[in-house]
Amino acid sequence: MTATRYPGKSMTIVNYDGRCIHSRNCVLQRPEVFIANAPGAWIAPDAADPGATIATILCCPSGALAYEPHEGGRAESAPPVNVIRSRENGPLEFHAQLDIAGDTAHFRATLCRCGLSKNKPYCDGSHVAGHFQASGEPATLESKPLPVRNGPLKVTPAPNGPLLILGNAEICSGTGRTVLRTQKTALCRCGASENKPFCDGSHQRVGFTAA
Repeated sequence: MTATRYPGKSMTIVNYDGRCIHSRNCVLQRPEVFIANAPGAWIAPDAADPGATIATILCCPSGALAYEPHEGGRAESAPPVNVIRSRENGPLEFHAQLDIAGDTAHFRATLCRCGLSKNKPYCDGSHVAGHFQASGEPATLESKPLPVRNGPLKVTPAPNGPLLILGNAEICSGTGRTVLRTQKTALCRCGASENKPFCDGSHQRVGFTAA
């Protein structure tokens, strides 16, 4: 995955090309730093207070934006609670100490659940053109509070199958309601499950293919 670095005085802002889902948090919250439709370099790290800029970066759900602090700066850390959110008609949003098919460099990611992304397992926005429909408010399932709510969260895209989740996680609706607390589950990534966001085996019925 290509990473473009924009060095500043107190930090270097990193843009991971191909992971952006255009949530527009950056250009709306800090337009002086993240310059929309710029013809060249579109990130100006020193154009705002570093703390405010970092807060904006941490709101990037896909992890397309990250930062590397310079001397004495505090790096991004794992959240106190591992959360997986269902975005309405869109991807699954992860915030945790992630291990995605061996990639452990990120704490934030949006993973495809429509089956159409050309950059699987990551979302590339194909759900929009594909008119994907999936509620961001699935029904609440009975579950008990987890004894530990953080820690490593392993995400394994099964060949031609679902996202296999192993580790402490709270699956939440788009509005933040807890859907399920779990330590092991399988989440649909073919787009055909009738029990979204969970896998119901429909990938076999529809002939879903993905490495």
